[in-house]
Amino acid sequence: MIKLLYMLHVLATVVWVGGMFFAHQVLRPVAAAQLEPPVRLRLWAGVFGRFFPWVWLAVVLLLLTGQGIVYQVGGFGVVPKHVHVMAGIGYVMAAIYFYVYFVPYRRFVAAVKAEAWPTAGEVLVVIRRIIGTNLTLGLLNIALVFVLPVLM
Repeated sequence: MIKLLYMLHVLATVVWVGGMFFAHQVLRPVAAAQLEPPVRLRLWAGVFGRFFPWVWLAVVLLLLTGQGIVYQVGGFGVVPKHVHVMAGIGYVMAAIYFYVYFVPYRRFVAAVKAEAWPTAGEVLVVIRRIIGTNLTLGLLNIALVFVLPVLM
C-alpha cells in the first residue's frame, strides 16, 4: 500500500509542479511575445480552465497520500524533520493555490468574459506572480526531499 501512496504522491507532484514550470517558464514568455492581449488572455483562460482541475486532483492526492504515508510509517511523531518541512511547504502551497483559484482566477475569468482586457491583464499579472511563488516553493520542496535526508 505504501508504494502505491508514494507513486501517487510523486505523480501528483509532477503534474502540479511540472505544469506550473511549463506554464510559467515556457508558455508565458512565448504567449506574451507573440499574442495580442485579447488572444493571449483568452488563451490563458483556456489553459487555466484545463490545468486547474488537474491541480485540484493533484492537491487532493498530495494531501491524502502525504497523510497516508505518514500514517503508514507511524505518524508525525516518528518521521524525520525533513518530512515536517516538506508537509509544511505543501500545506502553504495548497493554501496559495486555493487563494489563486477562488480570488484572482475568478476575477480573471469574469474580466475575460466581459472582454475587460486591461482588468484581465492586471489580474493575470497577479496570478503569474503568485504561481511563480508556488513554483519556487514546489521546486524547493522537491530539492529538500533529496537534500535534507542526506544532511540529517
